[in-house]
Amino acid sequence: MDMWEPKRYTEMSSQACLRPAVVLSLVLVVWALTGLTHAQPKASVLDFSASLGNLLPSLSRPANSSRIFYGVMFDAGSTGTRIHVYTFIQKDPEELPVLDNEMFHSIKPGLSAYADMPEMGGYTVRQLLKVAKKTVPRLEWKRTPLVLKATAGLRLLPSEKSQALLEQVQDVFDESPFFVPDDSVSIMNGTNEGILAWVTVNFLTGHLYAETRKTVGILDLGGGSTQITFLPKSKKTIGSSPDDYIARIDMFNSTYELYTHSYLGNGLMAARLAALGALGADVFKSSCLPKKFREEWSFGGLTYIVSGKPDGYVGYKLCYQEVLKVVKGIVHQPYELKDTSVFYAFSYYFDRAVDAGLIDRTQGGMLEVRDFKKRAKEVCNKMSTYRPINPFLCMDMTYITCLLKDGFGFKENTVLQSFLASQ
Repeated sequence: MDMWEPKRYTEMSSQACLRPAVVLSLVLVVWALTGLTHAQPKASVLDFSASLGNLLPSLSRPANSSRIFYGVMFDAGSTGTRIHVYTFIQKDPEELPVLDNEMFHSIKPGLSAYADMPEMGGYTVRQLLKVAKKTVPRLEWKRTPLVLKATAGLRLLPSEKSQALLEQVQDVFDESPFFVPDDSVSIMNGTNEGILAWVTVNFLTGHLYAETRKTVGILDLGGGSTQITFLPKSKKTIGSSPDDYIARIDMFNSTYELYTHSYLGNGLMAARLAALGALGADVFKSSCLPKKFREEWSFGGLTYIVSGKPDGYVGYKLCYQEVLKVVKGIVHQPYELKDTSVFYAFSYYFDRAVDAGLIDRTQGGMLEVRDFKKRAKEVCNKMSTYRPINPFLCMDMTYITCLLKDGFGFKENTVLQSFLASQ
């Protein structure tokens, strides 16, 4: 496949939409079209009642005529930048549009890798815009909104460097033939990222329409941050949580009081860095890596030399102690997660479950927290077998196990539904 050849998805059923990249990009659609700027803690209410039509161009159509329009969304994550070009159909002007198909492409590394070369960050976005120009009819360019939301990768950078990158992207957008809304290029607040992912997943799975209000929780493990969001069943959960972990939203004539938090620095790649203790050493050694492993590893625009411990012990128990320091005392344990609940897990939860053979890449699947633990032990105690797949698999699976159990406090029989992948 050519570097810039996009992938096309035309089957837009609810399950088809439950791919990690699609969930986040649909989150960006909601973000852009509702004008959300920040989450509201406890006593405040976040209003999601704004219509998608607020941003869409006004077109004169017969009452019985379908309206087709497009949207271009960039997801600038810590490990890559993705473009999603959506085609929407609106059959009734009184109803919300329906997502018809998606054109998707991604490139690595993420924008944060160009922290010292912001012009290169702008160049990557300019190259990805070719996908939009090939997909959207020329006559629709000036009516097609163009939006980029950056996540943890840019949140981890010093403000002056992240701002320089955003300015380069803004210049590229301003030069483009597409419609550029106000605040079209910005960094997404981590809490809102979690809330909007929850809205998207529950909307696509039909839970927001159910009178029982039996919603599902979401777990999103990115490269730089991780989010947890769910609708508490117990008042004790709300009462025992920090004020800024509870947000209220108004949507579909209902008010939801959500538990939500984003942990910056606890994404999978950032956690690797913290577990390795990458501060001031020439080579960062870990019991989570194969003994004879030694390679360069890059994250956030920096490159590190990492290795196993040739003369030391390796394995699950030692690895668990290394990753525990990244979680212990940092991640809050919501009261009711000790009970059995259903959560949808995506991004690196999905990727590593696939790598470890827990679920199928094309089908996704159900698994329990204990499945991550069991496979982490197997991988860590047989690293030579799994090294060709991913030399970091022991570390990553152990961190996920630790995050779920000692971090969030999930029971081993908690059910996780992992999404279909889009890349």
